[in-house]
Amino acid sequence: MRIIAGSHKGARLFAPKGLDTRPTGDRAREAAFNLIGSVVDGARVLDLYAGSGAMGLEALSRGAETAVFVERDRAAAEAILRNLDKLGFAGATVLRDDAARVLAADAASGRRYDLVLVDPPYRMLAGLLPMLSTHLPSVLEPGGLAAVESDAHEEPELPLPKRTSRRYGSARITLFEAP
Repeated sequence: MRIIAGSHKGARLFAPKGLDTRPTGDRAREAAFNLIGSVVDGARVLDLYAGSGAMGLEALSRGAETAVFVERDRAAAEAILRNLDKLGFAGATVLRDDAARVLAADAASGRRYDLVLVDPPYRMLAGLLPMLSTHLPSVLEPGGLAAVESDAHEEPELPLPKRTSRRYGSARITLFEAP
């Protein structure tokens, strides 16, 4: 696993052995950021269900100003911290917490982001859609994007305008844009 583009292009990323996550593959990550485009420049990023942190780290390499990584698994959160230290990214925070709780708290406090990355275990996504529908619109800046990764055969629906949905191997990336 490596950074695809930006200031740290080619940098290898740490991931704990036996990680109980499914890191977004290089091809799908590259395609997702091609879809996201210039929104990442100077962006405030929220990486929910961060896993290895590859998506948020890619955003930082491509010019995001800040990133909040939310990951409940201790080993995964430690890998994110190790990668942040190795790459020297300032302006990043790792929260070892439940993503749904953090999203609800951010919505209640008025905290906003330009880009929200959502990559839960595929089997959990359907059960998370009501919570995401309630809170995602509240945390996105106008014109901000939510990138939701799902199984290729599923296309999530949220109460936000859908910009695009593309399939990459066994994964699907769906972009929603805040009005």
